[in-house]
Amino acid sequence: MNIKNSIAGLLALVAGGLATTVYADINVGVTLSATGPAASLGIPEKNTFALLPTTIAGQKVNYILLDDASDTTTAVKNTRKLLAEDKVDVIIGSTITPNSLAMIDVVAEAETPMIAMAASARIIDPMDDKRYWVFKTPQNDAQMATAIVEHMTNNNVKTVAYIGFADAYGEGWWNEFSKIAEARKIQIVGNERFNRSDTSVTGQVLKILSAKPDAVLVGGAGTPAALPQKSLKEKGYKGMMYQTHGVANADFLRVCGKDCEGTFLPAGPVLVAVQLPDSNPVKKVALDYVNKYEAAHGKGSVSTFGAHAWDAGKLLSNAVPQALKKAQPGTPEFRKALRDSLEATKNLTAAHGVFNMSPQDHLGFDQRSRVMVEIVDGNWQLVK
Repeated sequence: MNIKNSIAGLLALVAGGLATTVYADINVGVTLSATGPAASLGIPEKNTFALLPTTIAGQKVNYILLDDASDTTTAVKNTRKLLAEDKVDVIIGSTITPNSLAMIDVVAEAETPMIAMAASARIIDPMDDKRYWVFKTPQNDAQMATAIVEHMTNNNVKTVAYIGFADAYGEGWWNEFSKIAEARKIQIVGNERFNRSDTSVTGQVLKILSAKPDAVLVGGAGTPAALPQKSLKEKGYKGMMYQTHGVANADFLRVCGKDCEGTFLPAGPVLVAVQLPDSNPVKKVALDYVNKYEAAHGKGSVSTFGAHAWDAGKLLSNAVPQALKKAQPGTPEFRKALRDSLEATKNLTAAHGVFNMSPQDHLGFDQRSRVMVEIVDGNWQLVK
């Protein structure tokens, strides 16, 4: 009897050990900008992680969130901590381009996949041994710049001035926009920069006004992008105003106020989900996110930035089941399998578009990922 009991106990221990292995937790490390100049972007992202599934394919998922305060050094520090101390299987973040670019070396060295929530195409392009590990959910600045230039040419804009952040986001937008604008024969008559933390851009605005452009594009994100536009309006500028998809949240509308009436910008379809035609393949998934977020945080609280986090969750929910067939969480083999599964994503409809990844494209969005929007009466209006 004792021998039988011992054998039964041993089998139970073995079975218990196997069960523990099968159901090991998946640890997701997140660094985002919940404070600092990019807080209006990072807060809805942070809120969204509370809405993501806590199990995928039967495995418990732990989201470990850290705030990088919109600071590049802190984003790198957070990434190292998540990898070394929390042993995460994947990194999501950061909110802004400079932080995300700085994190690439760290995740590549650790051979851990990363899903960025920042826009610049430089995060995933050109593909190399380091970017092999990196994916992202926001639309590329090149895609959005094309939409802006098309709108400008359709509205007889002949000259344009640019004022953007003095960092990787502003420079990335300048590189893409200027290239496309010049190809479409739009003359660029001004190129100015400002910092996210600046409180005045008077000098830059006076230079732009002296050039008398038909339109001005502000290459900024979040509430700091309101500063140049408010300054331009204050000094009497009457031309067309454009912003990037980096301002697509309610906080920007609140800060910019009446000075942003009539502004045009490209945005992810989730921003105007209810206005999309029923034939739009993104509408159903986008509305699902909008309804869940607004149920938790109130009517009109949704932003495109939170949807970048939602789409990161969609990518994981799609990739994890395939990765689990090859390896268990917490292992180098699982991290590699998860990377491979992310890269193999096909026809995945999310809140911002339809993902079709490839070895050379770690975003995989087409034109279904963007719409043009106008600010009308303090609200977002789909441009048809």
